[in-house]
Amino acid sequence: MIVMGVSIIVFSFIPQQWPFVYKFLSRIILIPLVAGSSFEFLKFSAKLKNNPAMHFLILPGLLLQRLTTREPDEAQLEVALRALIEVLKLEEENA
Repeated sequence: MIVMGVSIIVFSFIPQQWPFVYKFLSRIILIPLVAGSSFEFLKFSAKLKNNPAMHFLILPGLLLQRLTTREPDEAQLEVALRALIEVLKLEEENA
Protein backbone atom coordinates (compact mmCIF):
# COMPACT_ATOMS: atom_id res chain seq x y z
CA MET A 1 0.00 0.00 0.00
CA ILE A 2 2.91 2.32 0.78
CA VAL A 3 4.55 1.54 -2.55
CA MET A 4 1.30 2.25 -4.36
CA GLY A 5 0.92 5.61 -2.65
CA VAL A 6 4.52 6.64 -3.31
CA SER A 7 4.18 5.47 -6.93
CA ILE A 8 1.12 7.63 -7.47
CA ILE A 9 2.91 10.66 -6.05
CA VAL A 10 6.16 10.15 -7.99
CA PHE A 11 4.60 9.14 -11.30
CA SER A 12 2.14 12.04 -11.21
CA PHE A 13 5.06 14.32 -12.08
CA ILE A 14 5.56 12.59 -15.45
CA PRO A 15 4.08 14.90 -18.11
CA GLN A 16 0.96 13.60 -19.86
CA GLN A 17 2.11 15.05 -23.19
CA TRP A 18 5.14 12.76 -23.42
CA PRO A 19 4.96 9.86 -25.91
CA PHE A 20 4.29 6.40 -24.51
CA VAL A 21 7.94 5.33 -24.83
CA TYR A 22 9.18 8.26 -22.72
CA LYS A 23 6.57 7.66 -20.07
CA PHE A 24 7.38 3.95 -19.99
CA LEU A 25 11.13 4.54 -19.73
CA SER A 26 10.73 7.24 -17.09
CA ARG A 27 8.68 4.86 -14.95
CA ILE A 28 11.35 2.17 -15.23
CA ILE A 29 14.07 4.68 -14.36
CA LEU A 30 12.07 5.93 -11.35
CA ILE A 31 11.47 2.45 -9.85
CA PRO A 32 14.54 2.72 -7.55
CA LEU A 33 13.32 6.10 -6.32
CA VAL A 34 9.88 4.64 -5.54
CA ALA A 35 11.36 1.58 -3.80
CA GLY A 36 13.82 3.61 -1.76
CA SER A 37 11.26 6.24 -0.77
CA SER A 38 8.78 3.54 0.24
CA PHE A 39 11.39 1.78 2.35
CA GLU A 40 12.42 5.00 4.08
CA PHE A 41 8.77 5.90 4.76
CA LEU A 42 8.24 2.43 6.24
CA LYS A 43 11.24 2.86 8.55
CA PHE A 44 10.12 6.36 9.50
CA SER A 45 6.56 5.23 10.20
CA ALA A 46 7.84 2.45 12.47
CA LYS A 47 9.61 5.05 14.62
CA LEU A 48 6.47 7.20 14.89
CA LYS A 49 3.84 4.47 15.02
CA ASN A 50 2.32 5.93 18.21
CA ASN A 51 1.78 9.33 16.59
CA PRO A 52 -1.94 9.66 15.66
CA ALA A 53 -1.19 11.37 12.33
CA MET A 54 1.31 8.67 11.32
CA HIS A 55 -1.09 5.96 12.44
CA PHE A 56 -3.73 7.47 10.19
CA LEU A 57 -1.28 7.39 7.23
CA ILE A 58 -0.28 3.75 7.73
CA LEU A 59 -3.77 2.49 8.64
CA PRO A 60 -4.71 1.43 5.07
CA GLY A 61 -1.57 -0.72 4.86
CA LEU A 62 -2.27 -2.28 8.24
CA LEU A 63 -5.85 -3.06 7.24
CA LEU A 64 -4.66 -4.64 3.98
CA GLN A 65 -2.15 -6.72 5.93
CA ARG A 66 -4.90 -7.90 8.27
CA LEU A 67 -7.04 -8.84 5.27
CA THR A 68 -4.31 -10.82 3.48
CA THR A 69 -2.59 -12.60 6.38
CA ARG A 70 -3.93 -14.95 9.03
CA GLU A 71 -2.54 -17.29 11.65
CA PRO A 72 -2.23 -20.82 10.24
CA ASP A 73 -4.73 -23.42 11.41
CA GLU A 74 -3.78 -26.85 12.73
CA ALA A 75 -3.92 -28.56 9.32
CA GLN A 76 -1.59 -25.97 7.78
CA LEU A 77 0.86 -26.38 10.65
CA GLU A 78 0.83 -30.15 10.22
CA VAL A 79 1.58 -29.84 6.50
CA ALA A 80 4.41 -27.39 7.16
CA LEU A 81 5.92 -29.62 9.82
CA ARG A 82 5.72 -32.69 7.59
CA ALA A 83 7.34 -30.77 4.72
CA LEU A 84 10.14 -29.63 7.02
CA ILE A 85 10.76 -33.18 8.19
CA GLU A 86 10.93 -34.42 4.59
CA VAL A 87 13.36 -31.67 3.57
CA LEU A 88 15.59 -32.40 6.56
CA LYS A 89 15.62 -36.09 5.59
CA LEU A 90 16.63 -35.20 2.02
CA GLU A 91 19.35 -32.86 3.29
CA GLU A 92 20.68 -35.59 5.58
CA GLU A 93 20.75 -38.12 2.71
CA ASN A 94 22.54 -35.71 0.34
CA ALA A 95 25.12 -34.55 2.89
